[in-house]
Amino acid sequence: MSMGSLVPQDSPIAWRGLMVQKAMNQLLFEVSWPKLDLLVLDLPPGTGDVQLTITQSIELSGAIIVSTPQDLALRDAVRGVDLFKKVNVPILGMIQNMSTFVCTNCGHEHDIFGLDGARRKCQEMGTKLLGDIPLHPQICTDADSGRPTVVANPESPQAAAFKKISEQLRLELGIS
Repeated sequence: MSMGSLVPQDSPIAWRGLMVQKAMNQLLFEVSWPKLDLLVLDLPPGTGDVQLTITQSIELSGAIIVSTPQDLALRDAVRGVDLFKKVNVPILGMIQNMSTFVCTNCGHEHDIFGLDGARRKCQEMGTKLLGDIPLHPQICTDADSGRPTVVANPESPQAAAFKKISEQLRLELGIS
């Protein structure tokens, strides 16, 4: 389910806090969810109304913070960690997104957004690094086609990265 399903495709979503809260309530309480083992909410980065509404509306097992390795993005990630800690939501870990780009021609690895910034920040904060997602054009192509990489290209290295993170989360949450 996506917020994008609630508005026309070409319409901007320019909502104030109350509208966001109403939309979140619709997604959480008015969608006919099947029996779930896990519900992952992909929230925009930050420490605003959306995050506070979620923490006040439902009991969360934990928060996962996603960041690129660059310092500027990590500053926002740390703010997210601090917010969830202040409202007593456990931090399950951090995911380093767009960690490395491997050239499809020569195989050389490029650290476009820096090397291991999220890994270092996790060590500094005492937070678990759940894994790295590479910067790979196929992830974008798969997402645009509506098929997650683990479905569209299950044997690819990028799918392996997602599977490793899923396994880490399963262990962290005690899901068998």
